[in-house]
Amino acid sequence: MTIQRMDNVAIVVEDLDAAVAFFTELGMELEGRAQIEGLTADRTVGLDGVRSDIAMMRTPDGHGRLELTKYHAPAAIGATPHDPPPNTPGLHRVMFAVDDIEDVVARLRTHGAELVGELAQYENSYRLCYVRGPEGIIVALAEQLN
Repeated sequence: MTIQRMDNVAIVVEDLDAAVAFFTELGMELEGRAQIEGLTADRTVGLDGVRSDIAMMRTPDGHGRLELTKYHAPAAIGATPHDPPPNTPGLHRVMFAVDDIEDVVARLRTHGAELVGELAQYENSYRLCYVRGPEGIIVALAEQLN
């Protein structure tokens, strides 16, 4: 076997508190926060003088995690364009299964989220949408229909 599991997905953000609040509203749980710096961090990420804060967010089932990272040093380099469309190469989106998609979208809007397209239905199986959250992160939501 080459891997045991997918441990987490890391997302670099400018406003760590806003990102934590957004993903908490989505239903994730804050597992912990830490400051990361030193030679091991420098060697791991290939940068010199790394100093960052991280927040590890966990899905309610305990199997999925997001590592939200705020770099203090070296300064983060902004992506162009700021809000890339969903077909931009690279990390596309993070998807979550939800119970009530309209309720989740309404709650995320209080944290600045906006629909990328619209709430759509796929056959008789799912209601789906993309929302753009903090830092332009695209979060896909899927509500399975009975």
